[in-house]
Amino acid sequence: MSSPSLVASRALWIRLGRMDPRYPVSFLITVILVLGEARYGILGGYDRLVTSLGVCTATELALSRWLRGRFANMASAYVTGISLALLIKPRGDLLWPFALGGFLAISSKYVLQYRGRHLWNPSNFAISLLLVLAPASVAILSHQWGNDLATNAVIWCFGLLIVSRVRMLHVTLTYVACFIALAAIRSLVVGGPLLAEIAPLTGPMYQLFIFFMITDPKTTVSTVRGRVVVAAAVALAEAAIRVAGDYHVPAFQLLYPAPPILALAIVGPLANAIDLSRAASSSPVRKTA
Repeated sequence: MSSPSLVASRALWIRLGRMDPRYPVSFLITVILVLGEARYGILGGYDRLVTSLGVCTATELALSRWLRGRFANMASAYVTGISLALLIKPRGDLLWPFALGGFLAISSKYVLQYRGRHLWNPSNFAISLLLVLAPASVAILSHQWGNDLATNAVIWCFGLLIVSRVRMLHVTLTYVACFIALAAIRSLVVGGPLLAEIAPLTGPMYQLFIFFMITDPKTTVSTVRGRVVVAAAVALAEAAIRVAGDYHVPAFQLLYPAPPILALAIVGPLANAIDLSRAASSSPVRKTA
């Protein structure tokens, strides 16, 4: 017979799988926020968190009520607000990047749509736009957890558990595998230490990226195979940006501040648009017409 603890664990596992993906992702990003701020102070001030969360929430409430006639679930705005507060690092004590970033992120969900879906992950869109348009004022979080195995273990355990229950584990594992393989190739090409090339995976920016940004169910393609291909393509685009940076290629200069973020901002929307177009062209209604 199964023990009570095993039965309870199974019930919790099933319940987690049936839960709206936004809630476990909200839990994960909160864990990263709490651990990162407690051990490393990566937030840089609670005024940044208040600003980004406040603008994201207010924008979500206003636009959902105005355009859809009802108030939206706030889980998406919560995740976006925290991710912006963690990832955006302005040069100085500026607060406007958090306010503008929050507005751009949430607005993009309602404005930049194709066939009823938004193409960009909201925080990915806002951060990419700020980095490209205001590189002198905005940077990206680059802190590493370093050799702190306990912090990394907690984040990765919760992260892998959550993406597996929202059926996006294959995306995370594909990206990580491709990142490591391409890091090894880059190490041979450039001549840098392999561990130094792989080390970014231990940082909060990459953990936010692989556990909730690239796996966002609202902005991923519709098939497992397609998501695997897109994750590999994002890793390849990121590696290309990094190699271009090593050789100081001027054409890629705007992409150097955050290769994974900007690689996803380029590859992700194109993949989503192609996927939505193919789905529309092969729908029964279209064929009948």
